[in-house]
Amino acid sequence: MREISTLEVTKAIKDLCLQANRVLRPDVLEAIRASLGFEVSPTGKEIMEQIIKNAGLAVSEQLPICQDTGYVGVFIELGQDVLLKGDLTLAINEGVKEAYDEGYLRKSMVACPIFERENTGDNTPAFITVDTVPGDKIKITVIPKGGGTENASRLQMLPVSGGVEAVKEFVLEAAEGAAKSCPPVIVGVGIGASFDKVGLLAKKALLRSIADSNPDPELAALENELLVRINKLGIGPAGLGGRITALAVKIEAAPTHIACLPAAVTFNCHAARQAEAII
Repeated sequence: MREISTLEVTKAIKDLCLQANRVLRPDVLEAIRASLGFEVSPTGKEIMEQIIKNAGLAVSEQLPICQDTGYVGVFIELGQDVLLKGDLTLAINEGVKEAYDEGYLRKSMVACPIFERENTGDNTPAFITVDTVPGDKIKITVIPKGGGTENASRLQMLPVSGGVEAVKEFVLEAAEGAAKSCPPVIVGVGIGASFDKVGLLAKKALLRSIADSNPDPELAALENELLVRINKLGIGPAGLGGRITALAVKIEAAPTHIACLPAAVTFNCHAARQAEAII
């Protein structure tokens, strides 16, 4: 067994929160640059050029890519040969608190969702997912997610008889609301599992790189088809019209009950905040 202090986790979370909010994912930045040549709308081109400029300024000035610095999603791959010394949840939330305080990042979490809605004051709690994997390391992925993309997310229990066509229709209907998600977006799609897990599949789909295709050839073909069809909706950069609404569509699927066809769609905006580290 390898002992790891949760103090290391706190430091990693703090550093990753700052990085994710200040440094645009390189694959996303490259995809936006590459898409400039395919955008036909002058306004769309100008918006994408401003996105690229904004990303550069965020790095040089050490400022957030976007003023909405989101809630903090944390994905942990915990090696089964790791012995953690301390409370993992407390360590993660302490790292979030330190990053959002010291980095002057906007704190957006409210304690009660329907009554007082009082701000927690430190952007905690984080939303944490832990998967046990082989090995003696901890992989930490931080994905701050803003309110616009979260509110555009959709989940539905589709009729089994609808099959893949029902999934396509559902994804395209959800994508019609992408204008609220600061496009060009990345579309994460979850299919299968259960009501409580399918949204998580969609979120995990967002973690994949732009160039990555699903290893299942049928799902990879569906990703490509949906990307083409979404970009024909004419929503365009910032929702002001154009050819480039989405940079990628990523699908994650899992086994489900014989009577069920759960599906979920979520989005990353052009900021696509994400950072990861291995301890």
